Amino acid sequence: MATLNVGVVLSGCGVLDGSEIHEATSILLALDKCGAQAVCMAPDIPQSEVVNHAGGKAAAAPRRVLDESARIARGKIRDMANVQATDLDALLFPGGFGAVKNLSTFAKDGLSCQINEQVERLMLEMHQAGKPIGLTCIAPAIAARVFGSRTLSPTITIGDDADTAAAVEAMGARHQKTGPTDICVDPINHLVTTACYMNEVGPWTVYQGVQKMVEQVLRMATGRQ
Repeated sequence: MATLNVGVVLSGCGVLDGSEIHEATSILLALDKCGAQAVCMAPDIPQSEVVNHAGGKAAAAPRRVLDESARIARGKIRDMANVQATDLDALLFPGGFGAVKNLSTFAKDGLSCQINEQVERLMLEMHQAGKPIGLTCIAPAIAARVFGSRTLSPTITIGDDADTAAAVEAMGARHQKTGPTDICVDPINHLVTTACYMNEVGPWTVYQGVQKMVEQVLRMATGRQ
């Protein structure tokens, strides 16, 4: 069987203004363990803000999402504008505030948020092709907006955070409450989500949820071959 090529959409480097590094690393580890090839990518855009993670305060120096994401990808990163669904068997999104600050404006605009055009394009291409998408932590809010606004009623999880669950449901998604290492599977929309750091947990718990998510996404992708 051919090696599966799985896109990993990064949103910077660091939980407060980019991809959550534990979640991104867990995704890369789980893909490698399963023998899949990670295709790391990010939109080539400025970060909406830069945060000094040592103190949690805004920093003045501008940074770009693609450049910062390359840190996690060890330099092997693609501009999302040059990636199509035909290049991939599946697509994965780690969480972190970058998902809702850089890939979308959910952190600022809530229900009226906008999605980065390249993120939305690729997600819709994947959905049309019947290829699975996995999202962790707060990133499922992106799927709620993209697919909920098209009345596709995606079923997702962000764990048991009542306020965020209400927000994604208001955007047209169905929310499924899950435990720290559980996954939510929407076979109609080819979505798999897991809560990760939406819960007060540690890295090992995060990895267990991510591994289940990755394994399910790969099963769905393999079923298409």
